[in-house]
Amino acid sequence: MTPRIRVLPDPLISQIAAGEVVERPASALKELLENSLDAGATRIDVRLEEGGMGLIRVEDNGCGMGPEDLPLSLARHATSKIGSLDDLERVASLGFRGEALASMAAVARLRLASRTRDEAHAWEVACEGGRLGEVRPSALEGGSVVSVAELFFNTPARRKFLRSAATEYGHCAEVWRRLALASPQVRWTLSHNQRVQARHAPTDAAGRIAQVLGEDFAAAAVAVEAQAGPLRLHGLAALPAYAGSGREAQYVYVNGRYVRDKLISHALREAYRDILHHDRQPAYVLFLELPAEAVDVNVHPAKTEVRFRDARAVHQFLYHALERALGGTAGQQPAARLETAPANVPHAPLPQYPAAQQSMRLDAAQGLAFYAALAQPPAAVSALTEDAEMPLLGYALGQLHGIYVLAQNTRGLVLVDMHAAHERVVYEELKRALDARAVPTQALLIPVTLSVDEAQSALLEEAGDQLRTIGFDLSVLSPTAVAVRAVPALLKDADPVALARDVLREVGEYGVTRLLEERRNELLATLACHGAVRANRRLSLPEMNALLRAMEATERAGQCNHGRPTWFEWPLAELDKLFRRGE
Repeated sequence: MTPRIRVLPDPLISQIAAGEVVERPASALKELLENSLDAGATRIDVRLEEGGMGLIRVEDNGCGMGPEDLPLSLARHATSKIGSLDDLERVASLGFRGEALASMAAVARLRLASRTRDEAHAWEVACEGGRLGEVRPSALEGGSVVSVAELFFNTPARRKFLRSAATEYGHCAEVWRRLALASPQVRWTLSHNQRVQARHAPTDAAGRIAQVLGEDFAAAAVAVEAQAGPLRLHGLAALPAYAGSGREAQYVYVNGRYVRDKLISHALREAYRDILHHDRQPAYVLFLELPAEAVDVNVHPAKTEVRFRDARAVHQFLYHALERALGGTAGQQPAARLETAPANVPHAPLPQYPAAQQSMRLDAAQGLAFYAALAQPPAAVSALTEDAEMPLLGYALGQLHGIYVLAQNTRGLVLVDMHAAHERVVYEELKRALDARAVPTQALLIPVTLSVDEAQSALLEEAGDQLRTIGFDLSVLSPTAVAVRAVPALLKDADPVALARDVLREVGEYGVTRLLEERRNELLATLACHGAVRANRRLSLPEMNALLRAMEATERAGQCNHGRPTWFEWPLAELDKLFRRGE
């Protein structure tokens, strides 16, 4: 009886395997660029035709290969980067599987030329659809040149699934950017259809980020630098004002390798949750370094997925490192056009106002109204001497349209959105109070009543005790009426009916347990918005200064709870340019 199972021919095996590694021109380009970097190249030139479908050509000045290595480099599972299981468990190179060139050679017309530093001349070999040619002499100064032409020419079913040339070029350009970001010491050039699209000179990490993502990103980002044992995280994370609706500017590298990992994405998203509106996406370029044996990169042929041996520790490290970087004081400025001060500028002491004015820090539990009774500060802030030390946000000059606080500091003019800024202050105070399980309450002199439906009334019967932990005393009067007897003291100036309605709506949608655990911060952000000073409320100078001092003492005060900026600074030099002073 003839066996039904048969061994596939080598060409077909190679074409099947190629589908795992070479999905489209961009995946082929990625493998070639990683080979160049592993070869120690300091110059990499990429030339594409028809989005990479017609031609992918990568030239580098790496260490090169001798004639005996050229045919082996095109063989399946042949590599110079690992030789044992121990090597596989601590991979330090970008490539290591020995599949990429063989896969490309199986589905394209490939030419490889290379020359080592001690060879008299270069050598080249060609492979068309898996058929290997002879190694012969070639002309090349040094390094390697790989040309991959007519990708999928012998597998038309695969080729017809490719998109337009413009789409495929876009994917190739993104791969080029990812690797350029991770290798700032390398000179990179990208050409498409005989036109140079981008060129990056060697620089440092911050300089390369600015080259690839633009000066706006670099100016709107804070530096991230954290280390815990063998784990290190560094890079740039954009402030919420830069955030967009897509994930285009999210780059994470593990030991220099670009990855897309759910655990990492979740940790970073959680770090932004307090300062980013839910429908906005953060932007960052971050590099995670850890021992090679602590991460498994041999998860998928594309090598963009990883597994961590201690996933929980990595998650917590990433979350806390980024949260601390984003949680600086008001010194974080989200506007790219502004000259910014360092994030951790020490707060200078207040000038010697009269005794009644020396306590200018906002006590959120008391509210801004407490400061209305304070004596006015000196007649004009401008009367301060040139060498008087000022806090970061300076001192208030006045109010603009009942919305903005104008202040001056040693550098120039400061403009503060008073509602957004106070909202962040109240929000952080609420969080601290709830964490300490000490949310002060304010009993209403006269309880207020609001109408509810029977479902809300039933929910409140069950949730009343838990709501008291966040400062609310709500009692059921009837199946359609609820009395509000107390609210959190931090929100004593807010409308108690509106507060109660929002809380009951959230309880009805999520349940009180989930609301106080999973959605705690969302609830507190809603409450803080109620408790923040409203637009068109007239503030005295002491009240304005109290808000400025509170911002300086509050984490993440550069953004409100929805990710919008709370303040901007215009340096005096920039103001002089507006008025053409000195011309």
